[in-house]
Amino acid sequence: MKDAHFESALRRDGFDVERRSLPPQTRVAEHAHPYDVRALVLNGEITLTVEGVEYAYREGDVFVLPAGHRHAEAVGPAGVDYLVGRRSPGATPTTDRQGVR
Repeated sequence: MKDAHFESALRRDGFDVERRSLPPQTRVAEHAHPYDVRALVLNGEITLTVEGVEYAYREGDVFVLPAGHRHAEAVGPAGVDYLVGRRSPGATPTTDRQGVR
């Protein structure tokens, strides 16, 4: 999926969008966010550990974490660049002029 289409879909679904980068070998201890996350990996690799299971995401992969979902993060040796959307739970998607989502 192209990042422009992904970004457009995020905005349509009510997400705030940001491009982020994390340096190689970054480790983030287990935590949870108070918002929903949907992200597209643009370059590099990030591994999320959820309930003891590791999930590796590379260029072109999308990951989704609902608000409150505990996870840890580990960035690969080349770092990671990603396009991330954050949305407060219960936020409503935007609609166009015709009221179509």
